[in-house]
Amino acid sequence: MKLETVGILIALKPLGERDSVAHVFTYDYGLLVGMMRGAQVARKNKPLIGQLGAVSWNARLDSQLGAFHWEAEKNLVASSMSSQMSLDFINSSFELIDSLLPEREKYEYLYEATIDFMKKTQEGNLKYSYLMWEVCLLRELGYALDLSRCSGCGTRENLNYLSPKTGRAVCDACAEPYIDKVYKLPLSLEITGCFLQKVCDSQGIVLPFSRKILTEKYL
Repeated sequence: MKLETVGILIALKPLGERDSVAHVFTYDYGLLVGMMRGAQVARKNKPLIGQLGAVSWNARLDSQLGAFHWEAEKNLVASSMSSQMSLDFINSSFELIDSLLPEREKYEYLYEATIDFMKKTQEGNLKYSYLMWEVCLLRELGYALDLSRCSGCGTRENLNYLSPKTGRAVCDACAEPYIDKVYKLPLSLEITGCFLQKVCDSQGIVLPFSRKILTEKYL
């Protein structure tokens, strides 16, 4: 079995003294996991987290780990490595993809949103760009946030709350009886973090530490 596409190298884990297990988020096949032979000792075409490149994944059987052939094109986050804030958001996005997405399921829209976010890591409003990326991730995971109209009465005015159950906006009047149960807008990392926690709970996994610290550091 052979799969060829383009992708982002989002994780590398040592396997022995020379090889690594790589996690690549791809355009055509979603998350792919496989071995990169010699990744730890490579001098030419050395794989690095954040690289965008052409990837070929090969395995004799569909259930096997498989092996990668990796040709890096560029590193979209190399210029952001000197900023701790940029690193925090990049690490969180990569770990959320790695933790929450099933292998070999296509997420074309999220892939494009991830590329767009990586390109914006040197721009001023990084927190907002990352927040919009999480909104995209939640949509792909079945939690589409709708801030356009009230879920109770349909109005487009005074939308100052968000339902934790439906992810839809709630106006002041409809929110009043449930004021201690709804989230207060505007949208924030704390709110999206609550929805991500729900996803993790449903999958029986722990929310990545890199995501937990964002709410504490960048409220």
